[in-house]
Amino acid sequence: MTSASPETLPTAAGTSRTSEFLRLDDDYSAHNYHPLPVVIAEAEGAWMTDVDGRRYLDFLAGYSALNFGHRHPDLVAAATEQLGRVTLTSRAFHHDQFGPFCRELAELTGTEQVLLMNSGAEAVESAIKIARKWAYQVKGVPADRAEIIVAGSNFHGRTTTIVSFSTDSTARADFGPFTPGFTVTAYGDAAAVEDAITDRTAAVLVEPLQGEAGVVVPPAGYLRRLRELCDDRNVLLIADEIQSGLARTGELLACDHDGVRADLYTLGKALGGGLLPVSAVVGSRAVLGVLRPGEHGSTFGGNPLACAVGRAVVRLLATGEHQRRSRELGAHLHARLGELVGHGVAEVRGRGLWAGVEISPGGPSGRRISERLAENGVLCKETQDTTLRIAPPLTITREELDQGIDAITTALRR
Repeated sequence: MTSASPETLPTAAGTSRTSEFLRLDDDYSAHNYHPLPVVIAEAEGAWMTDVDGRRYLDFLAGYSALNFGHRHPDLVAAATEQLGRVTLTSRAFHHDQFGPFCRELAELTGTEQVLLMNSGAEAVESAIKIARKWAYQVKGVPADRAEIIVAGSNFHGRTTTIVSFSTDSTARADFGPFTPGFTVTAYGDAAAVEDAITDRTAAVLVEPLQGEAGVVVPPAGYLRRLRELCDDRNVLLIADEIQSGLARTGELLACDHDGVRADLYTLGKALGGGLLPVSAVVGSRAVLGVLRPGEHGSTFGGNPLACAVGRAVVRLLATGEHQRRSRELGAHLHARLGELVGHGVAEVRGRGLWAGVEISPGGPSGRRISERLAENGVLCKETQDTTLRIAPPLTITREELDQGIDAITTALRR
């Protein structure tokens, strides 16, 4: 038995193709997401088209995985060329894309070494392992006693270790027992971090901007103070730039806004150009150098196809064009959204082409606003129930951006 393609899927009389796909999803997929009732079949640039032929402006960009838009021609060309050569070797052998990608990514980020993985959660898990090993081998923390300080309302992934230090009850409920070794402090409270540091502290892990929490920007001086504390107490600073990095906020890395350098960065999402999962931990040789053969790995991590696409992503970022677009269009986005404060909007947060629109108390839910937007041809998504998260591709035009903002204005005032 062969599965039906989108072109041959049978449709009952009087129903749309969308409803047929939604039925299949509901019947056969685990219900770990609550997507909007839209079924995408094609996409290009900042636009997506559903199975019934309706076009939508993408105002989410795959949670920053699509920073360069859908099917960017440079990225598709790199993938297509590599598909004709070799896609997987495993790390049992070298391949001709691996070393060049590691070098180019290190040079782009101003770091010394690169550990390639697949998903963002894998990158964070890898950084945790590296920090612990560094603590034992370099800092001299007693075996199995290392601690990592994290921020409340964080989002670093959904593995069992990562949800162990989540403060989101939905992420944690019924998934215990949880991994020990983490101390949670309030996001933005550097004094709380200072109080939490002990001789056993290996690292402070933080998002320069918190995405899932509602695109929350930390108080001025927070990241700088964390850097000072880490320097003073011989602790690693790990910046999770999986969503905030790679030009999303108007700089290559969100930490750059504060002139802060982390010991380790976790990267993902946009590193795969929206074509496939690619993630990395990048940092100093003194820290990443604690790893030895056999201690950590991944069959698909650093595969030839991923490296070829990643190299093309690095080339796009090296020009600075997407950072500039994010700054310039982001200023326009925030100026226009700011006009909505007091008119159904309580607050607008964010940097660059990334914004969290906090809906006024008593207003419609973020889910309802997202549904209204979809009805009007704009795809966006809520977070934390009351916040609309906006993150269009960095390739969006000013006219397209205005079209989406106009739709948001209308959805809020209905």
